[in-house]
Formats: sequence, structure tokens, C-alpha cells
Amino acid sequence: MKLAVLAAAAAALVVPAAASAQAYRCAIPGDLPDPRVEGPTAREPRRVVPIGSYTLALSWSPQFCKGAGDRASARLQCGGGNGFGFTLHGLWPDGRGREWPQYCRAAPALPAAVIRRNLCATPSVQLLQHEYAKHGTCMGIAPAAYFDRSTRLYGRVRYPDMDALSRRRGLTTSQFEQAFARANPGLTPAMLRVTADRQGWLDEVWLCMDTRFRYTTCPTHQRGRAAGQPLRIWRGR
Repeated sequence: MKLAVLAAAAAALVVPAAASAQAYRCAIPGDLPDPRVEGPTAREPRRVVPIGSYTLALSWSPQFCKGAGDRASARLQCGGGNGFGFTLHGLWPDGRGREWPQYCRAAPALPAAVIRRNLCATPSVQLLQHEYAKHGTCMGIAPAAYFDRSTRLYGRVRYPDMDALSRRRGLTTSQFEQAFARANPGLTPAMLRVTADRQGWLDEVWLCMDTRFRYTTCPTHQRGRAAGQPLRIWRGR
């Protein structure tokens, strides 16, 4: 489905309050799976360090769904007639250097009401559980407060014309960053990072924020796709 068609349909749809204009259509099923409780592992250990900044991570849903196949965990986001543009991956506390805090304390299974309220921003039950366990616990706030904060930040983001950018010949990372920054007053290309897969398809956009959740220049060690590299945007089917 083309982005222009999805965008035109958005105004006629009513979705939960947590959704932004990027949830072109979001219908939450009556039955949802229970989240699996997550915690630190040998590969991703508990790490408690001071917070120096934040990253708001946004995922380009058409690209995610392109590679998701028929995975059961992706049905809400990629099936059932739902359609998304940028979804909220998460709000991540960063450290004051290269290390970041994670899994700061145990996180029980999220309440069903919290999950339902946020599924149109982050359309995965397990990803919601993961984001709070890994990142939200390090902010010292309850799940509802963590997701309220992250979805408010997500809701204020504006987007360039993704359909037009996807059709631009020779699109580079720098050109995309400039277009994204122009759509958001106060944001400059130095305040965001773009990630892509090995074939150059847009994957995520990371917005860098200070401890007061204002856009700020990204740290030099937080590297994304190089400015001059070509960038492709999958529009979906």
C-alpha cells in the first residue's frame, strides 16, 4: 500500500490516544499475548551508570515488515489491515560516555492496560516489555510514566514527505537528514542519526536529546549511516 493512500486515510480513522499521525490504521485485537518477562543476560548485563542524555529511536515500519515475513510476533504491525509509517522503538537513556544504563532493576510483566494504551505507537507486546525492562527501569519511573513520556516525545515529531523521498533518485543520507530536520523546528541534521541495512534501506532514525528532553547534538561516538552514502526507502506493498 502506498504511503500517499495511507496518509489520506488517516484523517478518517480513530485510533487510541497514544497513536500519532504515523499510525495510518491501528486496530488492536481483543486478545493479546502475555509479555515474556525479560532481564539481564551474560550478553546484555545489568549496568547502572549515570544518565547523560537520551535517544528517541523511531523505526520505519514498511522496512521492518518487508523482512518480518509471517512471524507471529509481527502480525499486529504488519498484518490484519494495519498500516504504520514510523513507529516508536523506544526512549533510551544514554550514559555520559560510551556506556549506557540498562536493566537497572527487575521489571515484572507490564499491565494489560499499559500495553493496550501504547500499542498504536509501539505495535509489539514484547517490544513494549523489552523497552521498559531494558531502558525504562533506569529512569526510576513506573511503566505508565515511562510510556507516557516516550509517546509524548514521539507524538511531537513531524515527518518529511516520505513518499517523495522514496522516489528521489540519488537520495543520500545527508539529504534525508536535512529533510527530516526541516520538518521539525529546532532540529538540525547533527541532532539525528540514520541507520540502514547492508543494502542501504532505511531502518531507523535516532533523535538525540539532553536530560531535559530537548534536541541536542548527537555524541560523536553515536554513529549512524555516513552522510554521503546512498539511502533507499521501502514504501511497502
